[in-house]
Parts: sequence; structure tokens; C-alpha cells
Amino acid sequence: MNITFLGGGNMANALIGGLLKQGFSATGIKVVEPLAENRERLAATFGIACLPAADATAMDCEALVLSVKPQQMREALAPFSGKLSHQIVISIAAGTRLADISRWLGGHRKLVRSMPNTPALIGAGITGLYADPCVDAEGRRQAEMVLGAVGKTVWIAEEAMMDAVTAVSGSGPAYVFYFIESLRDAARGLGFSEEQARLLAIETVIGAAALAAASPEDVSVLRQRVTSKGGTTEAALNSLDADQVKAAFVRAVEAAEARGRELGELLGKD
Repeated sequence: MNITFLGGGNMANALIGGLLKQGFSATGIKVVEPLAENRERLAATFGIACLPAADATAMDCEALVLSVKPQQMREALAPFSGKLSHQIVISIAAGTRLADISRWLGGHRKLVRSMPNTPALIGAGITGLYADPCVDAEGRRQAEMVLGAVGKTVWIAEEAMMDAVTAVSGSGPAYVFYFIESLRDAARGLGFSEEQARLLAIETVIGAAALAAASPEDVSVLRQRVTSKGGTTEAALNSLDADQVKAAFVRAVEAAEARGRELGELLGKD
């Protein structure tokens, strides 16, 4: 399969690197990247063909991956409008709806919308995928192969749920970093050095997440097992409950989902 990336930013770099690690040939990858400095870096790093603009060479592919910023999408797709036929088009742009992408491509419908998250940069991502009904099993396989190069994938039945994917897993790493930051700051306040506080906070989160992933039991059960009656953990959790932290967290994720829908409306306006 030949793949063209429209845009050579961080996520495109991660996907290209992941594909190559899985044995995909560098000769099957092209990148359309207007910045000369980025083209030189991509070519030197991966040994792939880099093009300054979309042309017939860029369109000679089975899969077109849209890895430009949402605000740049309409302009970036203009050279492809009405010129695609068999290609599967995979968007990794947050908030950009398939109906708008189809319109900007002149009615092309073989489209997949995806939402990877930043751990994809180290091959530990999770990506939500939604396929237009016009996409066949082979197109879905191709999309899963591309996004599966940087982590796990999950197919979503309704495109409207992609804003929720963005709110949960797309924005999710920021929530985790926020918690690590808070735990680190608390550790510093208790007298640990910066290095000690950082190590304690990060390794605690890594270990707890690994345990949750490896255990067949629900995370609530794992939490209860750490919480001895009348102990230190119970005191901490009681404090969090008194401050309604869980409810505030749920509201925060709901706010992210609502903003995603708003951005989709704004991005799709003509």
C-alpha cells in the first residue's frame, strides 16, 4: 500500500516511524510538506519522499492521511478536490467532520475520521476510529493498519461520539499530566526534593496504570483494596469526595466534549 501524508507534523512523524518499525517500506510513503526545513528533516530521518505541494505524485496512493491542523484543512484539501477515486482518506484532525471533508474533496466519501492521542509519539497511543458507511472492509483494515502503528485502536459506531473520544482519550493525557503535576507538588510540599517528588509521582501513575491494565478486575475494586478502613488512603479519598473532585472531573470531560462539538460547527462553516 502506498500512503501519502498531507502534513509532516509530530503525529505524522509518529505514524511514519511506527509504520517503518512494523516493516512498512519507506518507498511506499510520501509526505506533502510546504516547509523546506521539515521536508529535509523527514527525508533525513525516514528516507521517504517529501513533496513541497500536492501534485499527481501525491495523489498516486491508496491511502491519504490528513495530518494538517483543522484550521488549515479546507485550504490543504483544495488541490485534491474532485481528483480522488479509490483512495481511502484518513483524517487525524480533531473536530473536523467527515461531511465537511467530503464537501471540500468534491464529494469523496471513502473517509475515516480518527482521534489519536499524544502517547502515540512513543507508540503507546489509543485511537478512536469512525468510518463513513461507504468505506469497505479493506478500507477499514488500511485505516487500522496506519493508526495501529502507534498503539491500540477502537472503532466507534457513530461519528457524533468522536467528540466524546476527543474529550476522553484525546484530551486525556492532559488530565493525567495535571494529576501528576498535583501529586508532585504535594510531594514537594511534604519535603521531598524536586527529583524525588517527580519520580514518586510519575512512577506511581505508571505502576497503577499498568496494574489496572493487567488486572481483570474493575478499577473501583483495585481502589478499594488499597483503601484500609480508618487508614491514610481513606483519609485522602474522603477529602477528595468532600471536595467533589470526581463530579468536577466528569464536568470537565463533558466541557471538553461540548467544546469539540462547537469547534466542529465552526470549522465546517463556509
